[in-house]
Amino acid sequence: MGDPHSGLHSERGALAGEHPGRAANPVVKVHDLAWLEFEKPDLARAEVFARAFGFTPTLSTPHELHLRGTDPGAPCVLVRRGPRSKFRGPAFLAAAPGDVLRLADATGRPVGRLPETLGGVTVDLPDPSGLRVRVVADTEELPALPPQRPQELNFGHDVRRVNATQRPPRAPARVQRLGHVVLQTTRYRAALDWYLDHLGLIVSDFLYYPGQRERGPVMSFLRCDRGATPADHHTLAMVLGPADRYVHSAYQVADLDALAAGGEYLREHGYHHSWGIGRHIEGSQLFDYWRDPDGFLVEHFSDGDLFDHTVAPGWAPLTASGLAQWGPPATADFLGVKPGKESLRELRAVFSALREDNEFDAQRLLGLLKAARS
Repeated sequence: MGDPHSGLHSERGALAGEHPGRAANPVVKVHDLAWLEFEKPDLARAEVFARAFGFTPTLSTPHELHLRGTDPGAPCVLVRRGPRSKFRGPAFLAAAPGDVLRLADATGRPVGRLPETLGGVTVDLPDPSGLRVRVVADTEELPALPPQRPQELNFGHDVRRVNATQRPPRAPARVQRLGHVVLQTTRYRAALDWYLDHLGLIVSDFLYYPGQRERGPVMSFLRCDRGATPADHHTLAMVLGPADRYVHSAYQVADLDALAAGGEYLREHGYHHSWGIGRHIEGSQLFDYWRDPDGFLVEHFSDGDLFDHTVAPGWAPLTASGLAQWGPPATADFLGVKPGKESLRELRAVFSALREDNEFDAQRLLGLLKAARS
């Protein structure tokens, strides 16, 4: 049997006439993700998991929870109390305060002030899936916290540690920062172009269904365009699917030992492990995926790729085996096909999507099924 990863590491780019992966004249170019916003019914339970995952709360009231990493900046995650669990949307950090005004003028949306706990201003925009997307500026910057130091490693004959042992503590991995969010949409091409046109994101990699490249991509990994300054391989990833929904979010930790020992801590405390440990292909991150008590998928990652604006998009087929260079096979839980309420909800969404006017049609469904088995 041949190597299932054959060809997935190639640097091959677009064919003639394919999507260029960036807008010629975007309204603004955002600098980074600022935070993600959720609603959850039980904030006390959410905080217990957050501490075990490696966050530090900066605000904890019966109605609101703010979670930060050790890097300076705004909190990574804002959680407000609500009747049911819900992803409210991402907030992106503007590269300059005037960009919020520029976006507001271009879209006819008002500029609003954020709460005093965050400071600054925002313009709130609906993307083509109806998700609220915030672009913020002048937010309060929290000072850095003491970071978790990476382990000193001996690499083959490159010896850096002598007369000392390795004993990484089995304790929560200290989250450094928010890395990216992945969203599924029934209007993938419209959403892709919207983020390129409005926020100036650029594509690092496109994926297409095997045998359907001529119909265009179905997943993209988008990074911030910081010019010659390298940025994360992806800050936002989007995938075509039968429902508009949150897929997962990812948070950087110091190194593999922090990720692995932190995972053992989560396992010992009864939390649900979804998939990992492994190394991705697109982005190259070391990864480990967990479910929080509300069912949201969250990722610890380390050692991701950084690209500047000169790197053109790569193109590769979307396959289950192509999600990792090494590690265990992608689980049914990670792929969203594990029997249960979530898979039933997704199945119902398939039938609804096929009846509606969107990009998820019967041929795309066949491509998805083929990708999941390949």
